[in-house]
This record gives sequence, C-alpha cells and structure tokens, in this order.
Amino acid sequence: MDSHHFLETALVFLVATVIAVPLTKRFKLGSVMGYLVAGIVIGPQELGLVSDVEGVNTASEFGVVLMLFVIGLEVSPQRLWVMRHQVFGTGLLQVLTTSLVIGSIAYYALGLSTNAAAIIGGALALSSTAFGLQILAERKEAGVPYGRQAFAILLFQDIAAIPLIAAVPLLASASAHHGFDVRAVLRTMGAIVAVMVGGRYLLRPVFRFVARADAVEVSTATALLVVMGTAWLMEMVGVSATLGAFLAGVLLADSEYRHDLESHIEPFKGLLLGLFFISVGMSMDVSLLLRQPLLVLALVVSLLLVKGALLWPLGRIVGGLDRRDALRLAVLLACGGEFAFVVLKLAREQGLITSEQHGLQVLAITLSMALTPLLVIAMGRQLGSKPKKTREFDTIKADSPRVIIAGYGRMGQIVSRVLRAQGIPFVALDHSVEQIDLVQRFGATDNIFYGDPARPEMLRAAQADQVEVVVLAVDDPQASLRTARVVRRLYPGVKIIARARNRQHVWRLMDLGVEAPVRETLYSSLKMTRQTLEALGMSPEQAADKVERFRRHDAELLKRQYLVYDDDARIVQTTREALVDLDQLYQADAEPEPPSERDRPTHVTPDDQDVTR
Repeated sequence: MDSHHFLETALVFLVATVIAVPLTKRFKLGSVMGYLVAGIVIGPQELGLVSDVEGVNTASEFGVVLMLFVIGLEVSPQRLWVMRHQVFGTGLLQVLTTSLVIGSIAYYALGLSTNAAAIIGGALALSSTAFGLQILAERKEAGVPYGRQAFAILLFQDIAAIPLIAAVPLLASASAHHGFDVRAVLRTMGAIVAVMVGGRYLLRPVFRFVARADAVEVSTATALLVVMGTAWLMEMVGVSATLGAFLAGVLLADSEYRHDLESHIEPFKGLLLGLFFISVGMSMDVSLLLRQPLLVLALVVSLLLVKGALLWPLGRIVGGLDRRDALRLAVLLACGGEFAFVVLKLAREQGLITSEQHGLQVLAITLSMALTPLLVIAMGRQLGSKPKKTREFDTIKADSPRVIIAGYGRMGQIVSRVLRAQGIPFVALDHSVEQIDLVQRFGATDNIFYGDPARPEMLRAAQADQVEVVVLAVDDPQASLRTARVVRRLYPGVKIIARARNRQHVWRLMDLGVEAPVRETLYSSLKMTRQTLEALGMSPEQAADKVERFRRHDAELLKRQYLVYDDDARIVQTTREALVDLDQLYQADAEPEPPSERDRPTHVTPDDQDVTR
C-alpha cells in the first residue's frame, strides 16, 4: 500500500468514526454500534471508500489480541474467588444452557453439522460486555443486585470466549479428519503449558529489568512485545493468537506491573478495537437483509427470545433476583456480543460455516445489539422506578453512650473507629439500608443502627439526653440541617460537631448555633497546597506559614460573609476584596511566623477559597 493510499484510507476511517460514534452515543446506542455503522457506510457495499477489506481485517485483528490481554489482566484469582458463586454459578449455567439450546436449534432446525452447531451455540450464548456495562453505568445500576449479577455473567462470558476461540481450529480439524486430531490437541496443551511455565519464571524478571531503565517508551514496547510474542507462539503451533494474549494477561494479573501494563496497552486497544468493529461493518453483507428480511428478522427475534427466556429463570432461581430484576437482566443480556464476531469470523475462515451463514449471524447479532438500548429504555418505562427498599428502623440498644454519630459513611466510620479504639461508647445512626447492609457484611455491627437521626424518637432511643456530643457526618446538607435543628431544639446543651459541604452549608449550620462546622475538603486541600509549595522548592517552614496565613485569612472572610450571605452582590464584593487583601498580606511580610503563631487555633476552620453557593 503506497503512502498516498494509506493516508487516504486513514483519513476515511477517522472521519467516519468522528461522525458515526458521537451520533450513536447521542442516541444511547453505544460506541460499538457507531463503529459498525461507520464500517457499513464506508465499505465496498455502500460508498466504497475503502476496498481493501482483507487488509483492514488483518490489521484490526491485533485489537482483539490486545483486548484479550487486558481481559486476562482483569482475571486475577483473588477477584474470581470473591465473586465465585455468581461467576461460576449463574455465569457458567447461562453459557452452558444457552449454548446447548441454540446449538440444538442450529443442528435440528437449520441442518448444520455438530461442530458448526456447537460453535454457533457458543458464539450466540455470549452477550455484549461493552453494551451491558455502558448501559448499567448510564443508568447508575451497576451496584444494584441485577447489575452485579449481570457483571458476573459478562465476566464469565469473557473467560468462556477464550476456550471457545481456541476450540474453533480443533473442531475444524476434527471435521476435516472425521475425528479429533490427537496431535493438534497435544500440541495445543503443550503450547499452553510452555506459555504458563515460561511466563511465570521469565516475565517478572524481564519487567523488573525494564523498570530500572525508567523509560516509558521501553515499558510500552515491552508490554507490546509480551502480547505479540505469546500470540505469535500460539499461532505457530496452530492455536489462536488470542489465547496466547489472554494467557499472558492472566500470568501478569497479580503482578505489581499490572496497572502499568494496562495503562500502556489501553490506547492501542481502544483504537484497534474500533478498527476491528469497522472491519466487521465493512464485511457485513447488508444485501442479505434486503433479500431475506423475514429470515433475518426471525433470527433476531429468536436470539432475543431464546436467550431472554433462559436468563429469566437463571436470574430468579440461581441469582436470587425478584421478578422485575430478573426481567431487567434478561433484556440487558439477550443480545449477541463482540466475541461472537471473532468466533464466527474464525469459524468461517476454518470452513466450519459458510459465508452466507456467517453473514446472517453477524446481521442478527448487530441488530440485536442495536435493539438492546431501546428495549432497556422501554422496559424501564414499563416497570417504572423500582420501589425503595423498605425496612423498619432498628431497635436501639446502647449502654450509656457519650456520642451519637449521625451518618455512617466515610467520615462517620473514621470517627467511630477512633472512638472505639479509645473505648468511648457511641451510637451510630444511618438512614441508608444499603449502607447498613454493607457495614454488616464486614461484621462491624456493634452500636450501628438503621434509622433516621432527624427523627426525635430515634434520638430519644439513642439516649441523646445523656450524650455529650452529636457528630453530624451526614453527606446530604439538607438532612444534616434537619438533624441539627431537631438536636438543637430538643437537646440545647449537647455540643454539635458538624460536617459541611460548602460555605453556604457552613453559614446555615452557624445559624443553628454550630460553632465550628468542618468542611469536607479542609485538611486534605490545605495539606495538598503545602506539599505543592514544597515540591516547587519552598522550605517546609515557609510552606506551612503560607498555608496557615491563607487559612486564618479565609476564616476571617467566612465570618464576614456570614453577616451578608443572603446578599449575592455583597458576597462577590467581599470575595474580590479578600483576594486583594491576601495578596497584600503575602507581599507585606515574607518572613515566616513562629510555629506558635502558625499553630494558634481559630474559631472557624474553612478549607479552600470556595465561593460555591
């Protein structure tokens, strides 16, 4: 390929991607669909802007190799062990049952050979990881029960794709020789053992040697060398290159170089995977859709119905989901997936399926993926928002607590750990069922109860009339203010230590008599500022002095603005005046103050110069 033709082809790819991907993401169809549409449009069957489909396919296959390597990096034994029940329970059953049912349909209804039916059943059992995780992230449902179950199934499918890809050449060989080729099987097993043993004893010393060079480009080259080397070795013995890449990733999943490797590979993986999906779109036989629309439609509907019908009972019985969540799981994972493109393409090249069968399956998978976001949206509207988990407030049993912690999130937990270590009795209240369930999973259940700290009966049950301090660690400013009002009204003698989100929240708490609200980013932001000044060459004493001057100056500003915080114009004016005053303060005295002055406390301790209302 000459340089002019190469630049022209690259420009076509980039323009198509820049136009198609944002459009499909705008309509919530995902980036994968954008790449497929771009490939269809620029391919030989439509505009014909790119004619060298085989050359593009060859280059794009490396994207799949890199994707398998990154998946291998994610498959650490510890992670699999934590999720073993979901991954190897529901995930394994889903792949086996779906493969068996779809394979049987392909064998008996479509008249395919046993090996071809097995490959098609396994390929269509896989769902789209890219679509599934993207939809869960957009709908903020990755942490709900059905979202966790979907992630576990997708993780197992990614793992199951590896042996499925490796099995294609073996099944093709078995079809050619009317039985399994024992030599091919032994050769495959020997190559896997060689990669596993050699990688375990060679890879870490190699990366340790390269790390000493402290050169990013060499680290990137080493990562690519490992991926390409293992892929080449597996291909030389007649095994899929993707299996070698996956094994290399697994070998390094628990190494200290895992995250560094992933950061080097990720940019290449994203670009080349996009190229792979474009090549799939270019090779897609759209004329089949025009010639046999009913057959394609029947394949799409059958795929969605069969997979959905099998996923629903698995989610209910094995996954322990309710009916609504099981239906959401079935709709989300009923489509085909990216790995099916890889498996079916390899099966066509090995002669297991014909070009027409390949084209029909690819069309059905693509259309099922395009329909999935629309089906998820329609299902969400039909089911409506899931009712919140209801639960009766806990009965509080406490022995003369001295502190009540309202809110048991990140800040509340830190306070409680210190109090527990000091032997100070306390009661912690949180109004989130999920947070309490999470805490109980880790065994920290003593003196931690589910309840709304803004309700007077909860405070009475927590013996608020006997405590000395109420710590408001609630992350919701409005809930914090409600609790502060109730505590101040019913127990005026109790001291309130309150977490504040921003300046406005500080001022509202001060209205309720809270003397020194502590904003969330106070100490972290000041410490970061001090470290930044020291990194720029300032001495620790000077850096501490500059930060402390700013803190005291901002504390005075906060008190002045508290008097006029309902007047936006005055707030803006005082902020501008404070910036000028601070500049003059630093210029007037460049000498650091004595440590005793820096350590002198102030009544209000705000963090950075934040004018967020």
